[in-house]
Amino acid sequence: MEPSISQNYAGISRRTFISTAAISLPVLFGIQGTAAADEPSAESVVRADWPTFLGPTRNNISQETGLLREWPEEGPPQLWQRTVGDGYGPPVVSQERLVVFHRRENEEILECIDARQGKRVHWRYGYPTGYVDSYGYDGGPRSSPCIDGERVYSYGAEGVLTCLSFETGALLWQRPVMKEFNVPQGFFGAGVAPLVDGGLVFINVGGPKGAGVVAFDAETGETAWKASNDKASYSTPIVATLHGTRLVIFHTADGLLVLEAKTGKERYRYPFRSKVHESAIAATPVLIGDKVFLSGAYKIGAVLLQLAPDGLKVVWRDESALQSHWATSIYHEGYLYGMDGRHERGSNIRCVEFATGKVLWAVDKRLGRASFFMAEGNLVALGERGRLALIEVNPEAYKEKARVRISARRRVWTPPILAQGLLYIRTEQGITCFDLRATT
Repeated sequence: MEPSISQNYAGISRRTFISTAAISLPVLFGIQGTAAADEPSAESVVRADWPTFLGPTRNNISQETGLLREWPEEGPPQLWQRTVGDGYGPPVVSQERLVVFHRRENEEILECIDARQGKRVHWRYGYPTGYVDSYGYDGGPRSSPCIDGERVYSYGAEGVLTCLSFETGALLWQRPVMKEFNVPQGFFGAGVAPLVDGGLVFINVGGPKGAGVVAFDAETGETAWKASNDKASYSTPIVATLHGTRLVIFHTADGLLVLEAKTGKERYRYPFRSKVHESAIAATPVLIGDKVFLSGAYKIGAVLLQLAPDGLKVVWRDESALQSHWATSIYHEGYLYGMDGRHERGSNIRCVEFATGKVLWAVDKRLGRASFFMAEGNLVALGERGRLALIEVNPEAYKEKARVRISARRRVWTPPILAQGLLYIRTEQGITCFDLRATT
């Protein structure tokens, strides 16, 4: 079964994207233009914003066209660079504004800047934090903010859920979620990105007494419902309409948890976690039709599950197929492209047949653990040692088309994002913007 629009484009705010009454897919999802030809013209180029974690379709796949198919030896042209504070979460972009979530000294900060030039600051909002990482990593926020229409949501390392006006940066509401629900600090603090859908904000809080997952009213911040005793992971959930019901799909620290979005009623559950206590789940579930793919490191492996009307069914499970540490795999035409490996040494990019779990190829190209998005048939991959690569999406073989070093630092762990033809990369040095447009 091929994915339906309601599944692949779950979690998108119509207020953010619809600008006309047209009903074509590009306009429906805030994308300007129509599908590009081999030699794109200005009239045929598709452009889109990136307002949420993993992009507007929440699957790390961009609908943009008119991008560079080959890179100069020195890499894509750099447009600007801006220093920001600590943190590992990627920025988000909407309406030519970039929102970055970071930390300076003892303050977590949401900052809105001009996305094209990186100079003008539209607004800045900060609040106190005392988070100290147990493993010595920096104390900045781990998650990406979310722009939903007229509002911005964020979830800090200490579990503070914040809602601001996207226009002015004014505080609309805020809740110290982990404190309220008596959640102990995780291995690396709180790290899930807020998921906004149907007037609710969904968070895998990880609290006791039925507060494993909590849904908050997006307008007021009040608790709408809570469910389960699942502990918190670092995996951001997705939403989809399956079998006539809107569902929210989590990979918690305990495994798959599927709840009805309106009520929190449990629909499916599948235990899927490591036997290693000190382990972390970070990759987002991949939903294709009624089948959901989960993967994790720490000897967890991968599993494909069918969310059937009569219950959950295991399609396949294989520890050796793919062990994703934090990068979410990308599905394309029957195949998954993912990052395998817990440590830098031995990590490899691989292609896995979605229906069977068969590994078609696995290649260590010394990118280390990389994150990537797909656009126009290519993966744009960012390795943890600061190398940026352009890789052809091809199930037959690994085909790297270009590579360039964009940072001399290690710990480049933040996924790259694409908005309006511009590539944004966050490293320990700050945010750098590159031009990927073949036509301007």
